Amino acid sequence: MTRQIRTSPAACDQSLHQAYDTALLDLDGVVYAGGRAIGHAVESLAAARADGMHLAYVTNNALRTPEAVAEHLGELGIPTEAAEVITSAQAVARLIAEQVEPGSKVLVIGGEGLRVALRERGLVPVESADEEGLAAVVQGYGGPDLAWGRFAEAAYAINRGVPWYASNTDLTIPGARGIAPGNGAAVEVVRIATGADPQVAGKPLPPMHRETVLRTGAKRPLVVGDRLDTDIEGAFNGEVDSLLVLTGVTDAEQLLRAEPRHRPTYVDRDLRGLLSGQPEVVPAAEGFRCGGWTAVALNNGVLELSEDDEDDEGGEGGEGGEGAAGGAGGGSDRDPMDGLRALCAAAWTAAAEGACTLDPAKALARLGL
Repeated sequence: MTRQIRTSPAACDQSLHQAYDTALLDLDGVVYAGGRAIGHAVESLAAARADGMHLAYVTNNALRTPEAVAEHLGELGIPTEAAEVITSAQAVARLIAEQVEPGSKVLVIGGEGLRVALRERGLVPVESADEEGLAAVVQGYGGPDLAWGRFAEAAYAINRGVPWYASNTDLTIPGARGIAPGNGAAVEVVRIATGADPQVAGKPLPPMHRETVLRTGAKRPLVVGDRLDTDIEGAFNGEVDSLLVLTGVTDAEQLLRAEPRHRPTYVDRDLRGLLSGQPEVVPAAEGFRCGGWTAVALNNGVLELSEDDEDDEGGEGGEGGEGAAGGAGGGSDRDPMDGLRALCAAAWTAAAEGACTLDPAKALARLGL
């Protein structure tokens, strides 16, 4: 399948919540972190829903059931039905059910979300590798208190030839105190002990996209996430548009260095970006201009950013029309997100032209990012 290589964030004249019928929202790092709502998430989602956008929450975290996730979102002030939550546990349970006999026993290394999803598919979750007739091993995020012995239990079964499945392979997970090891790190422990490779269902792979489409019925979805290698790559693989928000794992420098399959359609600071359009990035002289900022990739690999002399009113896309640029160098009233969009165009175009190294440090410091 041939896909266009994106060399610039896209423009959108409409507010994103009007241009797309369904937001497929990641949870950790987008809606909440460490159990607490991320700034501006609750009010932004409420406004998008009130104006007709359908919200679906799509998470690679297989620990909790959809009911538990919906309850938690409700506690944060985001009314949610369990049917609006799609998890990698559901995706991997469907994948297993398609390959084993109904009623088969599956060894679970993870939390309650996996057990509920397996039962939904007519499978029997078990706890021991010694179960007679074991058909599969499934591994998902089990929280920080998952006992080390569970990894050994998985290894015993896999080393005897039992097929191995993983809900997802995210190496990290954001929390209130910072970035912690995710299920992918636990999968690597079992991989080292077995030399095997699991079948993986979660983002960015097709089983998760299929599960999401089946459960939401979205016609024009927008994937909203904080991770390049799961959310954005998953949108790329599914050939749908995406919005990256900078409230989770991915920072501005990682975005500038993103390879083609990790480049989002749109980028914004947080979920307020759903409620606004996205400004156009246009070629300008030797670089690219957006909202009063011009970015150039110099021959030595340095990314240079400057403010245009003339006044510009095109910087409204990144902050819901508020133009909040506080923190940009020199007291600028221009939106730093517009500067970042221009930098993306300069960096991605330079990469497409064969530039091997880029130095964005000074440019990002100018934006306060």
